[in-house]
Amino acid sequence: MNVGLLPIAVLISGGGTTLKNLIDRCSQGALHVDFRLVVSSNPKAKGLQYAQQASIPTRVIRKRDFKDGLAHSQSMFDAIRESKARLVVMGGYLEHLLIPSDFENRVINIHPSLIPAFCGKGMYGLNVHQAAIDFGVKVSGCTVHYVDNQYDHGPILMQRVCEVFEDDTAETLQQRVFQLECEALPAAISQIARKP
Repeated sequence: MNVGLLPIAVLISGGGTTLKNLIDRCSQGALHVDFRLVVSSNPKAKGLQYAQQASIPTRVIRKRDFKDGLAHSQSMFDAIRESKARLVVMGGYLEHLLIPSDFENRVINIHPSLIPAFCGKGMYGLNVHQAAIDFGVKVSGCTVHYVDNQYDHGPILMQRVCEVFEDDTAETLQQRVFQLECEALPAAISQIARKP
């Protein structure tokens, strides 16, 4: 373990772009964390390759391999406890997790909208951005928040905002919001790392 660095675990489900951003920030000296574990809900997630290239231990824990959500969450947090991570970062993790009491206010998520707008079950990926465009909002953005036992809920740590243009598609808005995510998540982690 690197003394003085915040030990984190990152949860992923797919492409791993959020994880890659965190790894890149860390290697540039812009983020001071010790990656203890990457857990994926998908054995084919590209993010597992990014973790392996960075010599970060990985685990695949699939919800469907457990009898219920509680058993799945227990397995996830047992692995996280073993890793000695102090903070859990959901980086594009799509499964619903039950947060145990010892991890209350120790799990954060980044969501590609300004919570409480366009969040909740089914609101992920392009769905979020299409919903924002369909509703006609003039601004969108991203939210970093602590995770509780409801979808996209819990105390907000940080939000970043961008304009929504008349000719935006879900894809163009997603790209702009992702640029904000690349700034906001490391900033929020750094803010937590500075807390005593």
